[in-house]
Amino acid sequence: MEAKTFHNLKRSDVAEIMQERGPKVCVFPLNGTRRWFLLERAKPNEDFAQAYLQSITDRLVEICELMFEHGIDTLMMPVLSPHLFQARGDQYTKMTVSALSLLTDHPKFLNFYEEHQVRVRFYGDYSQYFAGTSFAYLEDNIQQVTEKTKSHNRHRLLWGVCAHDATETTAALAIKYYQQHGQQPDKQALLEMYYGENIPPVSFFITAAKPRVFDMPLVTNGREDLYFTVAPSPYLSETQLRDILYDHLYSRPKQEISYDELEPEEWANLRQFYESHRHKTLGVGTRQEQSGVWFPVL
Repeated sequence: MEAKTFHNLKRSDVAEIMQERGPKVCVFPLNGTRRWFLLERAKPNEDFAQAYLQSITDRLVEICELMFEHGIDTLMMPVLSPHLFQARGDQYTKMTVSALSLLTDHPKFLNFYEEHQVRVRFYGDYSQYFAGTSFAYLEDNIQQVTEKTKSHNRHRLLWGVCAHDATETTAALAIKYYQQHGQQPDKQALLEMYYGENIPPVSFFITAAKPRVFDMPLVTNGREDLYFTVAPSPYLSETQLRDILYDHLYSRPKQEISYDELEPEEWANLRQFYESHRHKTLGVGTRQEQSGVWFPVL
């Protein structure tokens, strides 16, 4: 299928094509949300935290809806890392944890989960980081929304909280499994213990800024497609998502190349492309002196 034809399809048609290829798991960590808010939504003299939380809530629901209506079966969204607690201080931590609370009890999210029959789960080591803090109440909230949506069967949404390193957690789960069953767990059993259910391998990963992959323990196998947007994550558009899905469906699947069948013109085009880009490296960027923001070299 030509890219132009794919872009002109209805969402339901794209979803059908996606689902024909088996369950699709997308990981979409949010990056650059404060920059997006300050550039697009902030107004003078408003309460920053309240306005930010409302804006990111609205945009998150829009993005999730966009993803699901394009045939993505499971959406994993890492939203909070302890690295941010250390880097940005107590005020930022308080604001982001407040945002986390909204995922469990805000009417807009709850209505979205119900309307789209989204089964919600949280993964990561949040219990360890919230225990003994003023955020400990979130565990009850997480359990409640998990229980409330457990019968939903159209889509899956997994929020990642402190899922930066699952080594100790998976080791503890394996020990617990052995104590209960007298044998070590296979991968499916480990996935079910960590995520609450079996999750297929990641199909593709989308995030903004520096090319790096993170916060998707146990579900990577080296075959997932990686995409890094130039603008912050909340800017993701339907056109951009279609570009990604087209690449994932039609351009990335590996095909055996028979080099001895290439015509001289094709070899010439290949040489020209490599010679004009031989000093270019995907992932190289520059840090802007005043803002400190990393920009890719395009």
